[in-house]
Amino acid sequence: YLTLARLLIPVQQQSSVLSFFKQRFNELENIFKGISLLNECTKTTKESIHCYSTILSSYLLSAGCKSMVLETKWIDTREFIKVDTDNVLKNIDVANSIKSIAEIENFHTAKILICTAGIAKSQKGTNIYLGKGGADKTASFLATSMNANCLEIWTSSKGMTTADSNLVNNARTIKQMNFEEAMELSHFGSTLFYPPALASIISIELPIRIKNINKPEEEGTLISNIETHSADSIKGISSLKNIALINVEGSGMIGIPGFSKKLFTALNESEINVILITQSASEHSICVGVHQSAAEKSTQVLNKIFQKEIEAGEIKTILLEEELSIVALVGDKMKSHPGISGKMFSALGRNGINIRAIAQGSNEINISAVIKTTDIEKALNVLHEAFFEDTKKEINLFIIGAGNVGKKLLQQISEQSEKIESDQKIKIKISGICNSRNMLITENGIPISDWQNLLNDGEKADPWVFVSNMTKINLRNSVLVDITANETIPTHYQQVLKKSMSVVACNKIAASGNFDEYKLLKDLSVSYNCKFLFETNVGAALPIIGTLNDLIKSGDKINKINAVLSGTLNFVFNNYDGSKSFAQVVKQAQEEGYTEPDPRLDLSGKDVMRKIMILVREAGTKIEMDQITCNSFLPASCMEGTVEDFYKEMEKNEAHFKSLLDEAKNKNAKLKFVATFKDGKASVGLQHISQENEMYHLYGKDNIVLFHTERYSEQPLVIKGAGAGADVTASGVFADILRSINN
Repeated sequence: YLTLARLLIPVQQQSSVLSFFKQRFNELENIFKGISLLNECTKTTKESIHCYSTILSSYLLSAGCKSMVLETKWIDTREFIKVDTDNVLKNIDVANSIKSIAEIENFHTAKILICTAGIAKSQKGTNIYLGKGGADKTASFLATSMNANCLEIWTSSKGMTTADSNLVNNARTIKQMNFEEAMELSHFGSTLFYPPALASIISIELPIRIKNINKPEEEGTLISNIETHSADSIKGISSLKNIALINVEGSGMIGIPGFSKKLFTALNESEINVILITQSASEHSICVGVHQSAAEKSTQVLNKIFQKEIEAGEIKTILLEEELSIVALVGDKMKSHPGISGKMFSALGRNGINIRAIAQGSNEINISAVIKTTDIEKALNVLHEAFFEDTKKEINLFIIGAGNVGKKLLQQISEQSEKIESDQKIKIKISGICNSRNMLITENGIPISDWQNLLNDGEKADPWVFVSNMTKINLRNSVLVDITANETIPTHYQQVLKKSMSVVACNKIAASGNFDEYKLLKDLSVSYNCKFLFETNVGAALPIIGTLNDLIKSGDKINKINAVLSGTLNFVFNNYDGSKSFAQVVKQAQEEGYTEPDPRLDLSGKDVMRKIMILVREAGTKIEMDQITCNSFLPASCMEGTVEDFYKEMEKNEAHFKSLLDEAKNKNAKLKFVATFKDGKASVGLQHISQENEMYHLYGKDNIVLFHTERYSEQPLVIKGAGAGADVTASGVFADILRSINN
């Protein structure tokens, strides 16, 4: 303080300020000597010491203003604010208060009044620190005493906001609210408005404005009962952490008068504050919320007070649930807007946030839900998005696989994100990327323009850690995007779905693996209100699975499926005309990126078997891989050894492949590797396709599926188009991502 005074105050004016400080320091020194001699520091002594912070700082501010030739008066409020022994402001006659203030020398000449805040004198003349809201208590007293027309509270915050701005990035300032709304918000965590300290202000409905000291030009928040024409049914979303639930339950409570009184009297006598109350209509249970710090004490008190009832089996042992928080919607107009509760609980449910208790005041100005503390940030963002962000949703992507398809996907997102945000009100955020070497996860999002450099600097890749971190940070509308062929990644899908996070899989392993595991993933997505989507498992971006699902949902029945499902095999047989060897054509397909690194995965028909199995399962039939017949056209020797050996064996067996081609030509047909499902049986293999068949005119890497159904009995429903390639596959994944957030 001495240093600050010498820096702020001109030398010729420093003497009185330094003298004031030294006198206060002497007083403090005497207090400290007393503590030392008695080896004791009482509550009164601590409060007396605490008072010096406001005395010194307010006096320095006043002296600084005077040095700038401002008409300023400093007042020590202890001269006229007295408290009783219970540390409560006395009801002082307003006329006498004004007289007391006016009697202070030259007060009437000052344009600026700077006074100590949050301190008073006791009846015995000792310093009293007014505790929580002490500064507001002082301001409230002055405003009512001086007949002010408004009380301004200046803080480092931008006013009361629609949610905690530390947890919700898009939180905005509430321009106006009434006193009831402000009191409800303050009850659940807001630190800018403390009703007990401002009781006298509220009783006379004196307007209060909360302003930002860093941005004085902004209006801040006006708290007033003046009627406004705002269309908002919800004013804000508040939260309160460190809550515990105490549950009293038992059949012995039903219809017993005075039971509730006994419960609340016991808590009251133990000075335990009840934050929230909810009771079942059957009177079978009462649940109360208390601060975490009072949880153990509350349980002990109630177990003791109801000991006889517990021993008699009339009620159960008091149950305690900890590590909880309250999230509350507040708005005076909720009562005239039906559906608010439904919208609130639906938004929380879609994001896997479980509600432990619900309470709503009879005035319908507040709806409160008790949730796990680990979910509080997610809940606030979900609700803020639902009620304050003009239906715009943020989707958080966690992408595993950054190869050809992954890079194309990120490129498409970069090119389309602005349009999607504008047209569909969906903001896409890349929150995590993982490849075979590195991984990166950040709640703030990865700049898509620099994702490769940032990923290169990320930590060592570990899919288990990646998925665990994804579920741990628990962002709203999270989607795991698997663009790999890795067999271990799908083992993490259950963990993700159980957190109500969607899965978009380009990876075929999960949908074509064990049927029970596939069915479990489908069921989990329904149970936890999320999506398990894998459109690109069959036909890349072609709407095959989606169309099949629509047919089944609308009540149609699949009688038969004929399909060419391998862009690789279609490319090979479209280009094999005898001018080049079969091995050379396969090599060309590999070089152009149409095959797996080991082309035998494509040519063996195993990939097509997986695809037809997925379609059969989606059509509602239980089927496993060993139930599908594969009529392979490759000689057994081609399946042995390395990839290099594979090409050598194909060259040796060129006559075999040429004979297949010649046989088809003799029948004026084309060779197509066809998947078929009929009468509950599935098979794959080479077929001779005649000119009148839809599959005859299939070129390049195209796929085709023909659905023969009850409704499409005369002519099949045909889906045809490019079924391979990084661009179209990425676009199919992209479509699934958008589908995951749109119902």
